[in-house]
Amino acid sequence: CGVLTVEIEHVDAATLEKLEQQGVDCQPKASTIRIIQDKYLQKVHFSRHAIPMPKFMQIDDLEGAKRAGDLFGYPLMVKSKRLAYDGRGNAVAKNEDEIPMAVNALGGYSRGLYAEKWAPFVKELSVIVARGRDNSMLCYPVVETIHRENICHIVKSPANVSWKVLKLATDVAYKAVSSLEGAGIFAVELFLTADGQVLLNEVAPRPHNSGHHTIESCFTSQFEQHLRAVVGLPLGDPSIKSPAIMYNILGEDGNVFELSFGEPGFLLANQLISRALRIPGASVHWYDKPEMRKQRKMGHITLVGPSMGIIEARLKSMLREETEDDQPPAAPRVGIIMGSDSDLPVMKDAAKILREFNVPAEVRIVSAHRTPEMMFSYASSARERGIQVIIAGAGGAAHLPGMVAALTPLPVIGVPVRASTLDGLDSLLSIVQGKAECYKGTELCKKA
Repeated sequence: CGVLTVEIEHVDAATLEKLEQQGVDCQPKASTIRIIQDKYLQKVHFSRHAIPMPKFMQIDDLEGAKRAGDLFGYPLMVKSKRLAYDGRGNAVAKNEDEIPMAVNALGGYSRGLYAEKWAPFVKELSVIVARGRDNSMLCYPVVETIHRENICHIVKSPANVSWKVLKLATDVAYKAVSSLEGAGIFAVELFLTADGQVLLNEVAPRPHNSGHHTIESCFTSQFEQHLRAVVGLPLGDPSIKSPAIMYNILGEDGNVFELSFGEPGFLLANQLISRALRIPGASVHWYDKPEMRKQRKMGHITLVGPSMGIIEARLKSMLREETEDDQPPAAPRVGIIMGSDSDLPVMKDAAKILREFNVPAEVRIVSAHRTPEMMFSYASSARERGIQVIIAGAGGAAHLPGMVAALTPLPVIGVPVRASTLDGLDSLLSIVQGKAECYKGTELCKKA
């Protein structure tokens, strides 16, 4: 064959190594599969490369598990080294007395276990990273993953976090994948803690559930990107075309049964799909698996739209969670952007005034030099999304209004923001020397 790749990492790594010795081109490399299929080896490998993650240790018996509890505190995560995915292979001990129960739930110490310090996360994030055969790498925008019973339930793209968190998450993902060998798609799952840390959870060397939304929402889907990467084609553009929410269709019935009309689990899924097909921007993907089990991924639905608020309203409608008082939010007509949240004290006044006049607006952190791809995507898609005017704050990134104006036919109002140096004069000069079509702020502003 030309190239051999994997659908899932739980394969015989020794066989892959033998195939490589015989000249078969395996992507990613067998060494990467061997590391990733053992979650403990993953932790050891990434810790050697200084990737931030929760503390961990191997446990071989009750004494070792108690020692982990003394070191890490409770609640304590107990995890299987192998065959751990989709919620399987994890157990929580809330105190020392619960350690035996957690261990037994995972099949005992002989299965191969390790303990991990509890990560008090406020959000779970994911970054899909594409790596080419020439070691070139591209990261998809950071997404938020929402889990139910340890299984991915909803994915929101892009994640609603600060630019600093976006950069931290992308940097951790990039560094983690850089330490591995071979080409393909890698999914990097992360924890965001209350104090702003981004910690590695685990990596999957394949197209991943947190990247399914890319089929509809990005210029290059993760599946196409994986094929491009492993065969040596140029990597495609991972930028977002539209915000999106991916909703997993999970098996609802507690028993294993053959799919057929009349079974309760299938009927629930069928009703959900029927509602989805009536919703603008919804795409249904049914996996046609031969049997349904509780919490098994049977398919997914991706919703796209002009703004995250509208998509969330459509999701509520699909799930029939709306009330009589719920009104789908109006599509934003004004975009308020700035390069940093430090500009928010000035720019928030624009949002306040627009709200007083019932003009729907959206507020985004879009940096011209920290996240240029996001700026390009935002500006070039603004008119298509219904935005009629953009108000761009020029603080530390004095050139943001001009760069955005160059990417859209919409009027752009530049707002110079006083900075710690130059008193905002650089921002003012950058704005007034911009293209003629750009509406310009003409004085240093205390308010937007």
